[in-house]
Amino acid sequence: MSRKPIRARRAPEVARAHILAAAETLLAQGGVDAVQMRAVARLAGITDAGVAHHFVDRHGLLTALIAYGGDKLRAMIDTTVRDWLENEPDIGALLANLAGLYRQGYSALAVALHAAGWREAGSPVLEKVVEALHAARLAAGVAAPDILDTRLAVAAFHHALATDPLFGTEFRRSAGISGARDDGAALQLAWWTGVMKQVLGIS
Repeated sequence: MSRKPIRARRAPEVARAHILAAAETLLAQGGVDAVQMRAVARLAGITDAGVAHHFVDRHGLLTALIAYGGDKLRAMIDTTVRDWLENEPDIGALLANLAGLYRQGYSALAVALHAAGWREAGSPVLEKVVEALHAARLAAGVAAPDILDTRLAVAAFHHALATDPLFGTEFRRSAGISGARDDGAALQLAWWTGVMKQVLGIS
């Protein structure tokens, strides 16, 4: 008589991470609408009830997913800033990393949750970027740089990169720039890199 294999029970934090990874995959493939409880459960290889056990409902899952993306963003920023401290500040690498994360579907997710009343809590996600860029301005010999200017510059490029996957093609078309979505986004990213260097006085 054969026995069914006993399925090992994951620790709750491991199970949550597994489900969120599946949700992130669906987000990248099909946007916010693709992140449904049943679809996530199927991709994660668990039951619908298993997803509901950890996140209650779809809103809970989406809220956890954007926090998951925020954690990835913070980890990426920590790595970037650490590289800056060891080498030279690379604004282009920072912007490329931010743009890449938002192109994975997090732009649409952030907009959808914001419209539903979600607001980010905790310390500013780009505070370390502000500090690192401001230190780089001082090191570059910018005369008495105002940290408010640094904060406004960071807020401006963050806003642009976060909304580019949703509206960038249309806004570029309104200015007479046509072509493939990826080509336009690459042009915009290169432009922002040059502008940030010029505005902040960092070569």
